[in-house]
Amino acid sequence: MQEELCPVAAFFGKAEKLVLRSEGRERTVEKGEEFEKILSAWGETLKEGRQMPAFGVSIDRLTREEMKTGLWIEFLFANEERCMGMPFESLLVGIRGGYRGFNVIRRTEGLYQGRCFYIDLGGGDLASFESFLLGIIG
Repeated sequence: MQEELCPVAAFFGKAEKLVLRSEGRERTVEKGEEFEKILSAWGETLKEGRQMPAFGVSIDRLTREEMKTGLWIEFLFANEERCMGMPFESLLVGIRGGYRGFNVIRRTEGLYQGRCFYIDLGGGDLASFESFLLGIIG
């Protein structure tokens, strides 16, 4: 696979740990049974998804403010990764139940800043995954 054409979804399974955030609460999930259940549910959510051209751009200050509310999942990697020429050390997704697609925000050099990726869920939505995550984070 050429790096320039890589689907960002291929990277989620390479995460070393996950950070779940909900309404100011935060929980880190290390590799293990719960980690694998989350990745499996995420894979099921993305099964009909496809990467689309993204117009979203993250501005660190605004993203951090938005992260104070709602439900978020962040996939953290051991090393810097690169897809479509864009580097990242983690990928952040806001989980909104009725959404049928979402921006994937890159964090690089500690900042949630720059161009995003976009995944269209191909007719599905984030409702089941949202309920699943809320059951974990409480």
